[in-house]
Amino acid sequence: MRRALFLAALIYLLLLAGLVFANRAVLALALPLLTYLLMGLWRAPAGADLEIVRTLSGERFQAGEEAEATLTLTNRGPALEIVQCEDLLPPGLEVTAGSPFHLTSLATGQSTRWTYRLRGRRGYYALSQVRLTVGETFGILPVENLAPTEGQLFFLPPVLRLRRVDVRPRRTRVYSGTIPARQGGTGVEFFDVREYQTGDSPRQINWRLTARHPESMFSNQYEQERVVDIGIILDGRQRTNDFGGRSLFEHSVLAVAALAETFLEAGNRVGLLYYGSHIHWTMPGYGKMQGERILHDLSRLSAGEARAAQELYIPRRLFPAFSQLVVISPLSKEDFTPLIELRWRGYSLLVISPDPVAFECQGLAAAPEMELARRIVRLQRQILLRRLRGAGIQVVDWDVAQPFEQVARQALERRRLILRGLR
Repeated sequence: MRRALFLAALIYLLLLAGLVFANRAVLALALPLLTYLLMGLWRAPAGADLEIVRTLSGERFQAGEEAEATLTLTNRGPALEIVQCEDLLPPGLEVTAGSPFHLTSLATGQSTRWTYRLRGRRGYYALSQVRLTVGETFGILPVENLAPTEGQLFFLPPVLRLRRVDVRPRRTRVYSGTIPARQGGTGVEFFDVREYQTGDSPRQINWRLTARHPESMFSNQYEQERVVDIGIILDGRQRTNDFGGRSLFEHSVLAVAALAETFLEAGNRVGLLYYGSHIHWTMPGYGKMQGERILHDLSRLSAGEARAAQELYIPRRLFPAFSQLVVISPLSKEDFTPLIELRWRGYSLLVISPDPVAFECQGLAAAPEMELARRIVRLQRQILLRRLRGAGIQVVDWDVAQPFEQVARQALERRRLILRGLR
């Protein structure tokens, strides 16, 4: 349309100048332009009836993997000399092979197909529109239209494999699992001794204690192992995660994915709470389907700031009393009070805190005043973590320069050995 208006204005000016100055040469200059404009208007398509279909090689990919998109364009109307098709991709997707842009001509009923490959960062991407532009060879009156399409891509965070994460909440569920229940019964680990009851296996008899008390017989009891309720709380506040364009949030998401997978493989009931620009709750569940729900929710989340986000807000009614809570947060001094309140209410708390001091210092230039500031902030953080540990909260200080699986192996698998020694 702009080209047609420009040509029409130019032809009008040439004709006007030729008539005013009575110059045939100027009038002759307008004739080729007028012919060009009339031919374009005559050959311009009266309408277009195009059908576009997008086919994806899948919807679920790991971050960094490549997806293949195939577009099929079919002309249901009259023949078209020029058809331009551009698949509109949301930010975050990168084309690795081929092109989302295609230029062709289509006869009535003819179809064309092209394929390209793309990859993206962790996230959810809706592929909902394709830009179609039809016209003729002269390009006088192109017609542009946005065609709706269907398609979505989930680029999920990678799932690290942890051998186990030992937790000991005060409350367990009735189903058998791997978490010690602090109750005697069928199990592996020794729990206590009780008087022999009819039906006890002879293998459970404590012959040494029975020999010292011949008037009675005693049986060994073992600690039951059951599944538990575990709530994972992901801190997505921008003020605690973002540092000069660099964010700790991706590291926190990586830890959540690994922990959720480990807890679910052990048969536990796991839910996820995200607190950042909004509150998002993944209802608790079991098994692989719950793992898929958590991964899909994680792919949609990003760091953001709530309107009134001063401290970590945890809706206590979402979590059963005396269950296990796992908080992944860089922490700030305002978070001490809500965490202590949860501990007072009987929750077992495990806090995994990506170290914001070490993370921020990696992007700063070395200077004497920066070193002094780093030491002050480091002392403040150590005091906060020491106060939390003093309240009975297990805290893992995670320098994200180390792989999370290494930190988990050192800090989360060793706890069971310590508890065994105390018993």
